[in-house]
Amino acid sequence: MKILIKNGHVVDPKNSLDAVMDVLIENDRIKKVAKSVTDKADKEINAKGKIVCPGLIDAHVHLRQPGFEYKETVETGLRAAVKGGFTSVCPMPNTNPIADSRSDMEFLIGEARRLALVRVWPVGAVTLKQEGKELTEFGELKKGGAVALSDDGRPISNSNILRRALEYAKKFELVIMVHCQDEELFCGGCMNEGSVSTKLGLPGIPAEAESVEVARDIQLADLTGGRLHFCHISSKKSIDLIRQAKSQGSKVTAETCPHYFHLTEEAVLHYNTAAKMNPPLRTVEDVAAIKQALKDGTLDIISTDHAPHSENEKDAEFDQAPFGITGLETSLALSLALVKEGVISLKELVYKMSVKPAEILKIDRGHLSGGAVADVTIFDPEVEWIVDKKEFESKSSNTPFLGRKLKGRATDVFCDGRHVLQNGLIKC
Repeated sequence: MKILIKNGHVVDPKNSLDAVMDVLIENDRIKKVAKSVTDKADKEINAKGKIVCPGLIDAHVHLRQPGFEYKETVETGLRAAVKGGFTSVCPMPNTNPIADSRSDMEFLIGEARRLALVRVWPVGAVTLKQEGKELTEFGELKKGGAVALSDDGRPISNSNILRRALEYAKKFELVIMVHCQDEELFCGGCMNEGSVSTKLGLPGIPAEAESVEVARDIQLADLTGGRLHFCHISSKKSIDLIRQAKSQGSKVTAETCPHYFHLTEEAVLHYNTAAKMNPPLRTVEDVAAIKQALKDGTLDIISTDHAPHSENEKDAEFDQAPFGITGLETSLALSLALVKEGVISLKELVYKMSVKPAEILKIDRGHLSGGAVADVTIFDPEVEWIVDKKEFESKSSNTPFLGRKLKGRATDVFCDGRHVLQNGLIKC
């Protein structure tokens, strides 16, 4: 089966491509990328006016299965990923039971294979049951398909445990993804500590609850030489520490999420539980720092931290509602806003949403080289649409962006050469 994508603006940072070109897919591989491809094809797609790039990769999602299928399932989560333009996602292990064994990794990969939507690259737990006490079998997790390790949702408070984890992970070339949260400073908080939390009478979470752990973890990465990745960075103080560490040669990478460069703590006014997330939305100064860090490379990638919850769970008093926001179906458009604002270029955006995640995870994706697996995303950067929960593929719609007009949307997605999204519609 040959598919020819014609006249699209190809953006492939790894191969320094940024021009109108044709892309030929043959079966599950990229056959050719050139100014003009004249080979006969079984199907031809006119991508004029659209961007053609390596498949988008989300290094941080929550698919909830097993144990929380009322929030999301592997199927609904992967359908949301397809709709959002992603070809690869990395589900976190905080399911029920915790994904801390080889069989848990194999289950997720098997489900993805059965559904034939997009690729799943599982993240295994660092500690058994994510209790922070005993390390899991990293080698077995990798054999099962794990590409990274994390106790996301639960910080690894014991410094010695994290030290041993970083040392152990080095042997298997796995990155440790950390949720930085000092539990004593967090202290039952439910939003950013500041004037808004005072006004609402809600317990606050200071930025230092994140940055104190960031400082510790940088030193442990330096001590061990292990690879460490910071999840969902939200504050200027953390960014300053990461920037300094990188300048001194620390082996650390970091991500942020679209809600942290679009929203501030003001979104929580009127006790809006859709804007309750962890780490919390912070200040105007923090948003400016995040944009600058994306621009200068301090923040390496953009992930969604897609965290679906049921309407019943979110429809509660603010301090009782769970943390989390869905993000797979809005991430591309929200991130394209950075390009329109001139914060980063389109090439830099593709780098942060495809190339660099693949490098951090050490997976052979994120490029359109001849012979590469045909994971391709095509999106229209100019199309406008309204965020409507009725159109969501995700089982949940807990997002503060409902009703917002966004610009930019995936039209076609190829995963392993399969045309899984066609003209904005999922084919499976």
